[in-house]
Amino acid sequence: MPIIKSNKALSGILDQHITKLAAHEHMSEADIRARINQGTLTLLANPAHKNVRPTLIGQPARVKVNANIGTSPLTSDMSGETDKLKVAETAGADAVMDLSTAGDLDAIRVRMLAETPLPLGTVPIYAVAGACAKDGRDPSDFEPGELLVEVEKQARQGVDFMTLHCGLTRRGAELAMDGSRMLGIVSRGGAILARWMRRRGEENPLLTHYDALLDIARAHNVTLSLGDGLRPGAGCDAGDPAQWEEVLTLGVLAKRAWAAGVQVMIEGPGHVPLHLVQAQIQGIKRATFGAPLYVLGPLVTDTAAGRDHIAGAIGGALAAQYGADFLCYLTPAEHLCLPDARDVHEGVLASRIAAQAGEASLGRPWAVKREQEMSDARMKLDWKRMAETALDPCLVRSRSAGTEHGKECGMCGKFCAIRMAEPEV
Repeated sequence: MPIIKSNKALSGILDQHITKLAAHEHMSEADIRARINQGTLTLLANPAHKNVRPTLIGQPARVKVNANIGTSPLTSDMSGETDKLKVAETAGADAVMDLSTAGDLDAIRVRMLAETPLPLGTVPIYAVAGACAKDGRDPSDFEPGELLVEVEKQARQGVDFMTLHCGLTRRGAELAMDGSRMLGIVSRGGAILARWMRRRGEENPLLTHYDALLDIARAHNVTLSLGDGLRPGAGCDAGDPAQWEEVLTLGVLAKRAWAAGVQVMIEGPGHVPLHLVQAQIQGIKRATFGAPLYVLGPLVTDTAAGRDHIAGAIGGALAAQYGADFLCYLTPAEHLCLPDARDVHEGVLASRIAAQAGEASLGRPWAVKREQEMSDARMKLDWKRMAETALDPCLVRSRSAGTEHGKECGMCGKFCAIRMAEPEV
């Protein structure tokens, strides 16, 4: 049965918003519906998230950008995270994930849902692990039922998409921890589940209870973002058996979800050397039957600490060119500390640059038009239009202050090449 017909919540949202979505994405309504039914396009929107902006993920729709925010055990400030949420939205993020691990997680999540129209994602196992720790238990000492209860609660609250590491099997965890990897398991959710399986000698509860997860997701149109718990955390680990064991499992789970009327995305790498990005993106898309691919970066070098948003943008541009659909930003704080509001702004803009570069390389009309518009504005020394066309208009206006009304830029002055090439009057 087609996904839309099986998913009443999704069907209702589409009926209400399909015309606006088609215009924004330069797609026909029929094409959008067909691709959602095929599983190659997903619509992020939980009806319980009031005023949510339904957002399509999956090319040929626009490549989207996600911003991660949230508290940590070292820094827990709800107002600070709310500020970051607004910064991400203003900077042009298409979605936000709350990765909070400290403080009143329910209160943080509910406030974020109330304050942003952007689709909100979460990682439910963080809340479960946090509850265990609060009770004096090991973070992995939970029952499967606790995890299902948390997923359903967050779905009722209005969460639009959830990272669930359903494809991390016992075999995959063993491959990641057999000593062949430089960096083992770097996913927090993946590490918690691997520890759970090792301590209990049982298979991943998200896998064994997958049908129950599908029932919850379908009822609320929650998109399952099938997590990459075994993503490479170092370039030298990219493409190893552990990673592909999980990817192949995710492909099988994607088909099961579609048959149940549930939308999915696939989460991807991670740290990937520049020359392997194409093979990684195309290989994952092929193994998961064209499901929308949500990538972290990928980071094309491991040595850019403090500027990982640049390493991620380089990988993100290539990833978009080769078929990635959803770019998760990295900030200058990645691997070092919790990002502040400025880091969030820089991270969103870096990923938006990557999306623009990738889409322009694919010849997408809206991206090519923007490139041509900027070139024309520069040729005519039209400062106002340059700022309006730029991905960060405020930065352009501030950096060109004092020269924007003149005929030369502040760098070249009377040596302006464009002016010197003009016919003399």
